Amino acid sequence: MKNFLLVINIIVSIVVVVLILIQGRGAGLGSAWGGGGEHFQTRRGIERFTLYLTVFFIVIFFAISIVNLFF
Repeated sequence: MKNFLLVINIIVSIVVVVLILIQGRGAGLGSAWGGGGEHFQTRRGIERFTLYLTVFFIVIFFAISIVNLFF
């Protein structure tokens, strides 16, 4: 059971990394603190779906990690 959870956790972590890399919009760390001269835009369409999918897989990753901790 523990090996199965570990394999699932690895697969989910790879999916999370890929989803995060797909979302790359800014110009590095400068845009994280308001640099880059960009203004705020709302996410629409596939960007919103990708964001929700990323959050879903992060929650799944966290839940599997907690379950794996106690088994």
